[in-house]
Amino acid sequence: MNKEQIKRILPHREPMLLVEESELVEIESEKGKKNKAVGSYTVKGDEWFLQGHFPGNPVVPGVILCEMMAQNCCVLLAERQSEEDGPITPMFTGLNNVKFRNPVRPGDKIILECTIERSNGPFYFAKGKGTVNGKLCVSADFSFAAVK
Repeated sequence: MNKEQIKRILPHREPMLLVEESELVEIESEKGKKNKAVGSYTVKGDEWFLQGHFPGNPVVPGVILCEMMAQNCCVLLAERQSEEDGPITPMFTGLNNVKFRNPVRPGDKIILECTIERSNGPFYFAKGKGTVNGKLCVSADFSFAAVK
């Protein structure tokens, strides 16, 4: 999916749309097959979230890395959304076990990998990670609600 296709799924728009491309990949798990969203974002260096974070040493803030993972994960909702349900807005409900391992800097292309581990009604529970050049930068468990 390119950015325009992602906009059909996510309500986010610039400057808060933080996934440039994403694709759904089927993977095997202990409980059978499930989908994984693999997305990416290239940090250009002129983003609003780098202004002042930090002068002379720009680093993507951790909260932005978490938002990138969550947006990528929400691409998986497209396959679960039915026409009778109508449009939904994914809303963050929780963030756990967040680990920051390596900084993400201008010029880096972060690869985001997310899976929905389980759901309960409108609530979805997911895992995500972000890597740059194969090095783990961020990982987290998160949850969100699909709100009509």
